[in-house]
Amino acid sequence: MPSGVPWGPYLRFFTAAMLTAFAGAQTVHLYYRPLDDLEKLVDEEVKKRKEAQNS
Repeated sequence: MPSGVPWGPYLRFFTAAMLTAFAGAQTVHLYYRPLDDLEKLVDEEVKKRKEAQNS
């Protein structure tokens, strides 16, 4: 293992880090709801590109 760390502590740290990352991502999606307006943003961008292509 890296730096001579035994498997046990390495796997515990890895598991804790992974669970923390998952919990953080879930918290962001619950509180800030970044994907709620995705369809609207995509439709606006498609409209802009069509207008730019036609002009």
